Amino acid sequence: MRNPLAVAVALVFAAWSGAGAVEAAGTSADQGPPLWAWGFTSPDDGVRAAPPAPTPATATPPANPRQHKIPGSKFSFTQAQVSNRYAPADWFPEDHPVMPEIVAKGRESANPQIYACGLCHMPNGKGRPENANVTGLTYEYFMQQLKDFKNGKRTTSDKRKTNTDLMTGFAKAMTDAEMEIAARYFTSIPSTPWVKVIESATAPKTLARGGVFLTLTGPEAGTEPLGQRIIETPISAEDFEVLRHPRSGFIAYVPIGSVKKGETLVRTGGGKTTACTVCHGVDLKGLGPVPTLAGRSPSYLARQLYDMQHGNRTGAWSPLMAPVLSSLNNDDFLLISAYLASLEP
Repeated sequence: MRNPLAVAVALVFAAWSGAGAVEAAGTSADQGPPLWAWGFTSPDDGVRAAPPAPTPATATPPANPRQHKIPGSKFSFTQAQVSNRYAPADWFPEDHPVMPEIVAKGRESANPQIYACGLCHMPNGKGRPENANVTGLTYEYFMQQLKDFKNGKRTTSDKRKTNTDLMTGFAKAMTDAEMEIAARYFTSIPSTPWVKVIESATAPKTLARGGVFLTLTGPEAGTEPLGQRIIETPISAEDFEVLRHPRSGFIAYVPIGSVKKGETLVRTGGGKTTACTVCHGVDLKGLGPVPTLAGRSPSYLARQLYDMQHGNRTGAWSPLMAPVLSSLNNDDFLLISAYLASLEP
């Protein structure tokens, strides 16, 4: 049997050379980052709100803080426990392997401090649109990304996305052993469906907050034209924002016809680029250092495509994507992301 890494190398270089002829046709004009992929509605949107100041030790805590519950979970947590950066609530420990210390609690003594991996990516690794789903990846790819963050080779095209800098700080503070333990943990969890793609001319009215679109309720609820964007929103804003519910996923509203058009680009290149299947596999689930794409967050996918095209993601293997992406524009990224997100992971 051929070495998977050798196969991946051959495939990537085949894609690179195949993209050369396409690139000669001319590089796509820069439109600026697609704001929807970063969870913004305009260039003037504010950055992620600063975290609340810690409660002084002398303050008297509420006598009976409200206990939150989730149907099906035998646990209850206060809001402080749900959002604890160094031991976030784990509603369903039966859904995943036993978390190692770095995933469950981080390392508060580090400089800079390392939040629990499970805070942002959740204990089951499924993540959220503003970060990443880290399930279904290979150990090799996972480790490379941590090293790329540590070495400043994964940045962001929109500097308002402050959690990119946070992740860089975490990676720099992590020991090699912590990286390996986290990688072993998350890569042991298989991917399962997490985002439902719906083609529509409209989308629910949303509020952009912290890099995520939250569906409005009450008097502000309603729909609005979707236009040429993807709106990825939690199925339940309360589950997402208040409870950090690890079984409550997301809906991605995409323009009508975008899935089929995206399929053409992904599987044939559409005369503009190299087919994604050349490197990422016919099933688009990756190989060795080449990551899985099927069923991922469309917001995340579009950000990565744009970042690689514009030199803000430059770690190992990423530069090989530059010529593949050179003739594509933001509309192409939307189509590709819509199709990939619609697939079974």
